[in-house]
Amino acid sequence: MFQLQGPQMLQMLEKSLRKFLPESIKVYGTVFHMNQGNPFKLKALVDKWPDFNTVVVRPQEQEMTDDFDYYANTYQIYSKDPKNCREFLGTSHVINWKQHLLIQSSQFSLDEVIQNLAAIKQVKVKQTQCFLYMMPKTARRLLPSLPEANNIPLEIGRPKAMNQELFKLSSLDVTHAALVNKFWHFGGNERSQRYIERCIQSFHSFCLLGPEGTPVCWNLLEQTGELRMGCTLPEYRGQGLAPHLLLVTTQALEKLGFPTYISINQTNNIMQKISHNLHFIPMPCDWNQWQCVPL
Repeated sequence: MFQLQGPQMLQMLEKSLRKFLPESIKVYGTVFHMNQGNPFKLKALVDKWPDFNTVVVRPQEQEMTDDFDYYANTYQIYSKDPKNCREFLGTSHVINWKQHLLIQSSQFSLDEVIQNLAAIKQVKVKQTQCFLYMMPKTARRLLPSLPEANNIPLEIGRPKAMNQELFKLSSLDVTHAALVNKFWHFGGNERSQRYIERCIQSFHSFCLLGPEGTPVCWNLLEQTGELRMGCTLPEYRGQGLAPHLLLVTTQALEKLGFPTYISINQTNNIMQKISHNLHFIPMPCDWNQWQCVPL
């Protein structure tokens, strides 16, 4: 096991991971933001260097003091050889299997290894799979050989007009974390709210303020470069707010050169339609998360 130290090694890792997109996107996006200041104080571990097979990005040990906080105890994994990375992932210095934790990857091929390790480590696993989409300019820049990225129109799809007198573009404040947490499918508890607060404080967020001056539609960036936790309050749905905010968000993040992407639940037909209308590029791989709980 090697921990990559210093900006030169991390920049080399980012450049190398780019060759394996889109399957490496969760790790690539995380390493990108580590090279932009690393606000979540993450570290990158590889099985060997520079010709690595497997990369694990995880928090520093001092950031993982709560054994029950799987939002803090989150690991991003990419492997060139998913069938033969069990020994590396089974090492306690790489993954602390005694904690409640999350593993995220764009490789479903890791499922067998993770399930086998969970059985050995006596861990219960809940696996979630979502569709993965990349923003048009991001896909064209990072995946020039992907046919879908080159066949999209040069102009991004335009949502229907929004009442700009009623709704004002803004960013989220940490005091809005409770509202975001209430509607987040993976949240709704005290630990998830702390995670949301940290994301708001560390990364870009976007929202539309309603007539009362409070957020009615929002999305925010997390440490992997993914746009997550997006929502429109039920009473404001059907007014074109989500497409409008996604368009603004996409343009702002692409202007910064961020590797921006989103995951969408496989049953969320509305968001899939919005993504199609905005010309988001469906990826040939999926978004995967394994929630692990020691027995």
